[in-house]
Amino acid sequence: MTDRLTYHFLIAVDIEGYSKLSTAQQKQVQQDLHQILETAAAAAGLDRRTWLRQVGGDGEMAILPPDTDGLLVLVSYPRALATALAELNRERRPPIRLRVAMHHGPLSDGLFGAVGQAPIVVARLLDSQELRDELRADPVREMALIVSSSLYSDIVETGFEGLAPEEFHPVEITAKGASFPGRIHRGTR
Repeated sequence: MTDRLTYHFLIAVDIEGYSKLSTAQQKQVQQDLHQILETAAAAAGLDRRTWLRQVGGDGEMAILPPDTDGLLVLVSYPRALATALAELNRERRPPIRLRVAMHHGPLSDGLFGAVGQAPIVVARLLDSQELRDELRADPVREMALIVSSSLYSDIVETGFEGLAPEEFHPVEITAKGASFPGRIHRGTR
């Protein structure tokens, strides 16, 4: 393995309440999540076959190719994800509710996956109590999205494709002795 540092967008998703499900329900919700993620990526013009994915029982962290268009990631994908989730949930009880975190930054290949601050940041944002509380606060809401402060500054503040900076509210995540500033989306996508 050689030292190499590349810059990527990262998307992490996690299902709320997964551990409370039966084994059969967990198996079904994994299949449903896979369908939602595939549908959303295709609708957004993103090719999941090119993503490096680290999967867990109730979600995944995806590392997108270095040349990925940030507007597809931050505008098209969340919209498509919300649409795919709503469509699936029309027929599903209980509904799937997702936490979604996005970041971009440098990383390198390690023996057990990507290494560097970028994967750590997206994981801390996804796991934050602030994002959990955001989803929990509205029992009808199906998805809560947080972006890193750097992603907010670099992409959201451009206003391209209808991005509205005022819809993203600042939060300061503290985990494992470090601070991870982010922005939770509270607008209407």
